[in-house]
Amino acid sequence: MHPFDFLTTPFLGTPAWFWLGFLVIVLALLILDLGVLHRDNREIEMRESLLLYAGYFVVGVLFGGWVWYELGAHSALDFYTGFLVEQSLSMDNVFVMAMILGFFGIPRRYQHRVLFWGILGVIVLRAIMIGLGTALVKEFEWVLYLFGVFLLFTGVKMLFVKEEAHPDLAHNPVLGFLRRHIRVSDQLHDGRFFVRLPHAAGRPLLYATPLFLALVLIELADLMFAVDSVPAVFAITQDPYIVYTSNIFAILGLRSLYFALAALMHRFVYLKYALALVLIFIGGKIFAHGFVGQIPALLSLSVTLGLLAGGVILSLIKTRRQAADAES
Repeated sequence: MHPFDFLTTPFLGTPAWFWLGFLVIVLALLILDLGVLHRDNREIEMRESLLLYAGYFVVGVLFGGWVWYELGAHSALDFYTGFLVEQSLSMDNVFVMAMILGFFGIPRRYQHRVLFWGILGVIVLRAIMIGLGTALVKEFEWVLYLFGVFLLFTGVKMLFVKEEAHPDLAHNPVLGFLRRHIRVSDQLHDGRFFVRLPHAAGRPLLYATPLFLALVLIELADLMFAVDSVPAVFAITQDPYIVYTSNIFAILGLRSLYFALAALMHRFVYLKYALALVLIFIGGKIFAHGFVGQIPALLSLSVTLGLLAGGVILSLIKTRRQAADAES
């Protein structure tokens, strides 16, 4: 038996070396990001944020090209659709992240550190959710219809229900639990998550800093947003490799784009409605399959891209007119 035979052994329907290659790429990107480009705590300006996003986006597109070469056009188009949908659905998360970082008073020079380490939690949590989703769909095919109903309901709710007020972080139960059960410092301590401080009883004790609390809440926020986005990608494809890789590449890019988006999100006034229509379309695909058959992956990608592009363009036109009217 060849010592490297395990690399060709299928894992969740895909050869193990595909998964290993993906993880190596992600690890290399994270090392380059934190270990080379951002070794020191400093502010990320809009230009750098856009360049970082462009780099992650190009890597994601190239990875999709490799999927096309290895797994075929259908898998690649599903990857690109999931990549686009995940990035779009996660944009609302930018508001929540900005609110959490603002609540704890995290300076901009430390924000990249929090968001970066949050990615590691996302990689693990998304793997668990997608693994469970794959097992459910494989064992109970009707679960896909539950995903479809959930997406239709969420889409219709986004279209017609007024946005909820911002959550009250001061009375967040998770934050309250953490403050009651661990020692928390009120100081940032040069951007560290934990610090040892002197104690009257003797030896220094370990304290969490506000950066750690912000990190925990951002991870929980991502988990809540994943409840929408993961079923949406499962409705596009049930291949766990495509679902997971499209999710992670999208999130890597979005975290790097945070510093530009946080200042510009107020301009995307129609993006919510475009996302709602995308969810309705994807949810409807599941039920349409029984009547018209499999909807082509290229058509799904085209409709998704068209709806999102339309929402962004209309938003920019509207807010530009509003700004012009305000100046006149």
